[in-house]
Amino acid sequence: MKKEQTHTLSVLVENKSGVLARVAGLFSARGFNIDSLAVGKTEDPSVSRMTIVVKGDESVLEQIEKQLNKLIDVIKICDYIATPHLERDLALIKVKANKNNRSELLQIIDIFRAKIVDVADDSLIVEVTGDEEKIAALISMVSSFGILEMSRTGIVAMARGCSILTVHS
Repeated sequence: MKKEQTHTLSVLVENKSGVLARVAGLFSARGFNIDSLAVGKTEDPSVSRMTIVVKGDESVLEQIEKQLNKLIDVIKICDYIATPHLERDLALIKVKANKNNRSELLQIIDIFRAKIVDVADDSLIVEVTGDEEKIAALISMVSSFGILEMSRTGIVAMARGCSILTVHS
């Protein structure tokens, strides 16, 4: 039985309409769920960087990479599975807060080096950035207060050190 692993792919693509739909369609046509997807412009405004997190075994991911490379708008692909890299996610979490529990909630937020970005009489919006484990731990800690709403950006990743992923590298 083949071992399923989590793969973080950085994909440089042409920054034009329809590219995201074609890339996502490639995954869905093969029955793969995308666990996380983040897209944004790079230092070159004509190029976008997609960070895609997906689970699968090596042979399946190899096929996906081959199929991605066939798409005309795909410039370059990097699977970070064997590359030292950083991953970050950002979450906004709206938590119930009142006079009685606000100080306890503030202590938890401080421990996680998160910050409060909005305060209302009955809630706080917390912004936290970090790896998935850190965000999951904060969510777990504040869930007893009552999470009213949450939004996450998805994983962004970059290789450590001198290794770079650009159009010209």
